[in-house]
Amino acid sequence: MSRAETRVYFLGVGAMGAPMAACLLRAGFDVTVFDTSTQRTSDFVALHGGQAAKSLNDDVQKFDVVVMILPNSAVVEQVLFDAQGIGHLLKPGCVVIDMTSGVPAKSIQFNQLLSKNQIVFIDAPVSGAVPRAVSGDLTIMVGALDSEIACVIPILSAMGTITRCGPVGSGDAMKALNNLVSCGGYLIGVEALLIGTRFGLDPEKMLEVLNSSTGMNNSTQKKFAQYVLSGKYNSGFPIHMMLKDLNNATDLGHELGVTTPFAQLCRDLWASASTMLGPQVDHTAVAWMCEAMAGSRISEHKHD
Repeated sequence: MSRAETRVYFLGVGAMGAPMAACLLRAGFDVTVFDTSTQRTSDFVALHGGQAAKSLNDDVQKFDVVVMILPNSAVVEQVLFDAQGIGHLLKPGCVVIDMTSGVPAKSIQFNQLLSKNQIVFIDAPVSGAVPRAVSGDLTIMVGALDSEIACVIPILSAMGTITRCGPVGSGDAMKALNNLVSCGGYLIGVEALLIGTRFGLDPEKMLEVLNSSTGMNNSTQKKFAQYVLSGKYNSGFPIHMMLKDLNNATDLGHELGVTTPFAQLCRDLWASASTMLGPQVDHTAVAWMCEAMAGSRISEHKHD
């Protein structure tokens, strides 16, 4: 089946989903989109092309692949298995690619339920945020058997680089653990900058040293200068989305009986920031909470 003949149903055309679906259109796939916001759906079609579904379950039996990037596994479950859901309407052989940052155990359950109707479920969460969604250069963490992923590699490759993590649920587990490490690196970096500036070090010089030394991490390279020292705090990724991944990571640790004191502390600090600052605030603004606890500032930029 050619790309033009592969009918893709893309659910969720928000900040991440819209550029990802646009990548599929540019790659030559036949894409129909749906979003609970009719405005987002119509805006997408006007800007990128493709078709708009009239309702969630509008003629879904015609699709070969369903791609979705939704708020969480609970919403995925509603979309697939509620009374108005699409799971029972999909044709045998259809592949469901869930790019939501989901709960591993839930993805395993969804796979088991859909497989009864010869439908393949793959978890494929992403990392890279909006800029890399636009460029089609996301990191895609896939949970699936090799035989299950083979037919959708062109679709996934149009949106980013694929890393096969293991069977269903593995992609979700890896995404949660990736963001756990990212969040830990961000917090410790902020605290290092606070100590250094209290001592009298220039934060820009600190980043120069960190980024040429063993203290380098994603936050020192791509967040502190861009969003903290600049005072912009506008990376486009809100606290509540990061906290969701942290909850998934620590819950997984608890389920497996792994003692993780630092991971739990990290999660609790981000939860406190969400309560203090608001869940919709950009995640880089967690630095504000750290500054408040330290009683000093990293830079002279005023917070909005």
